[in-house]
Order: sequence, then C-alpha cells, then structure tokens
Amino acid sequence: MPVGLALMDGTLSVRTLSDRKSQRKLPPMFLLTDAVRLADPLAAAARLAPESGVILRHYGVPDRARLARDLSLLCHAHGLVLLIAATGPDDARLALDIGAAGLHLPERRVCATGGAWRLWRRPDWLVTAAAHSPAALMRASRAGADAALLSPVYGTASHPGAPPIGPLRFALWAGRAPLPVYALGGMADGDRLARLGGSRAAGWAGIAGAVAADK
Repeated sequence: MPVGLALMDGTLSVRTLSDRKSQRKLPPMFLLTDAVRLADPLAAAARLAPESGVILRHYGVPDRARLARDLSLLCHAHGLVLLIAATGPDDARLALDIGAAGLHLPERRVCATGGAWRLWRRPDWLVTAAAHSPAALMRASRAGADAALLSPVYGTASHPGAPPIGPLRFALWAGRAPLPVYALGGMADGDRLARLGGSRAAGWAGIAGAVAADK
C-alpha cells in the first residue's frame, strides 16, 4: 500500500501532527534518498502516497543527473513533490532542467552562504533546509527556507555518533521555531512517530523509516 499519509501502524494521519501554517503547501512526509542505504530510490518513491515528498541526495554518484530525470518523471506521474539537495549552483540548474519542485539545503550550505543561495531560487520553488539545533532553525528561517528537517530525533544508523534530540526537546524546539519543522532520524518505528503527536511537527522524514513503512 502507498505510504506517507499515516503512521506505520495505520492509526494516525501525520497531517494531525501540526496546525502550523506555511505560505506553501508542504508534503506530510519526505523520503530522503541515500546512495548507501537506499539502493533503489525509484522503487521506494513509487510506493509513496500522492503528495508525499522526495529529496534526491545521492551526492557524487556519476549518474546523478540521469537518476534525477528518472525520479522526476516518476514523481510527476505519482503526484509526488521532488526536491534536489543542493550544494551549489549546478544542483539548482539540475532542479530547473528536470522540473523539480525545489531544493533542499544541507545545514552547512545555509550557514556558509547566509542566503546567497536565493540567487539560484525560482519564485515558485519549495525550499527546505537541514537543521540540528535551535540556532540552525533560526538561520534556516532567516535564509528564506520554507521548512526545516530537524535531526536526529532518535538514534539513527546514518549518524551513529550523534546524540539524539529526543521527542521532548524536539517538541520544544519545533514549537519555538519560526518555520515548519519535520522530524528526521530514527523514524522507522511507528511508536516513535506517535510520541510526536503532541508536537508541532509539520510531518516526518526518513530513509529506512519510509521504506519500512510499506513492509
């Protein structure tokens, strides 16, 4: 069954996680592609529910442009929102060439440029940013991001040494943030997502969690 609109046990829509308003329509969840942990991003994206989001990372792979085009075609056919993770102007050009819905900025890109990436941005693009602290959430907002992905909420295999934020601090930071915030990190367990039901999360994001949700 398609995933993305409900908890992995099917008991709670992630749309109930937040009443935070945004100037742009936001997907209820994001699948993040990963060259190591997600061997077939096209198959994973094809299982998502309509209106879900996909963030193409796959940094440095030789066929990234081709993968981006294939993923764009799939996303358009399935009603998904595709963002390109952008480390520089070439990624913005790729997003433009394939008709992506916008960009995702790594935290270091937001910090390094202080908003200079806006020179790449189309007015209709959705832009999200990675964040790992309240200060990073503030920088993302000041830089003009539409939403932030805050991580790691729980322990995660992709960042084994990073201390988790935890559901209580996540709720506190997300509630004080000046922009919508997604929960990222260790979201493969439906019980963990359920603990965020009282927070002001805009939704959730993940790699393994998004794949596991369909199993």
